[in-house]
Amino acid sequence: MTEPRSALVDTAWVAAHRQDPGVRLVEVDVDTRAYDEGHIPGAVPWNWTTQLQDQIRRDIISRAALERLMGESGVGNDDLVVLYGDNNNWFAAYAYWILRLYGHEPVRLMDGGRKKWLAEGRELTRAPERPVPAVYRAREPDPSIRAVRDDVLAAVRQGSAALVDVRSPQEFTGEVLAPPGLSETAQRGGHIPGAVNVPWGSAVREDGTFKSPEELRALYAEAGVTGEGPVIAYCRIGERSSHTWFALHELLGPADVRNYDGSWTEWGSMVGMPIER
Repeated sequence: MTEPRSALVDTAWVAAHRQDPGVRLVEVDVDTRAYDEGHIPGAVPWNWTTQLQDQIRRDIISRAALERLMGESGVGNDDLVVLYGDNNNWFAAYAYWILRLYGHEPVRLMDGGRKKWLAEGRELTRAPERPVPAVYRAREPDPSIRAVRDDVLAAVRQGSAALVDVRSPQEFTGEVLAPPGLSETAQRGGHIPGAVNVPWGSAVREDGTFKSPEELRALYAEAGVTGEGPVIAYCRIGERSSHTWFALHELLGPADVRNYDGSWTEWGSMVGMPIER
């Protein structure tokens, strides 16, 4: 197998290498309806809502739960995981961040996601994949790429990190609490004090692929985010900010970039937290 050197692989690479030994394809969406309608042959489905989230408390899945998911998906510790999904890889980027958080290094995003694969008319199947179960062992989570409430509060009070709000301008100003049709909301609208608004979609082209590193550097530098200091990205529930974390940390890194997955649904619902509009 010829392993790619970037955090990204393109659709042509996936088409050529999806059957290679040690390559595991995973389609990640908010649910598995798109997968059922047709997916890349060999891909297994991950449901963001039920498989990448703790089902009791609001949190990421535990180390043990990730080990079960990887094992059931036929993924071993040395396998190269290639992730893709709908919504320009929102949820696939979140899965990428989760895998890196728990120490899985051989992982890539398929640039452009499901949208680009479909636009190119590439092969799809409705046949479910039945992987051979594997044994997987995850590491303890890496706190250097995850921000929690107290980290963000410190950034507000001490200016210890640049805050990047990747939601729409209407969410940033507090005009709306969530994009149309999406149910997870906060009690109040607005943004975290001091945050700059760089919507996640600014980082991609019309076909869903990421812009060049030069274009990305210019995009974030225009907002004052140069990567010279710590950066915390957030959105509403942590999936769009995972996409921006990927752009900043994986495509422009190395840099001190963390994803605040609690995001606005946590911040905008806590009593006494500072909010700007």
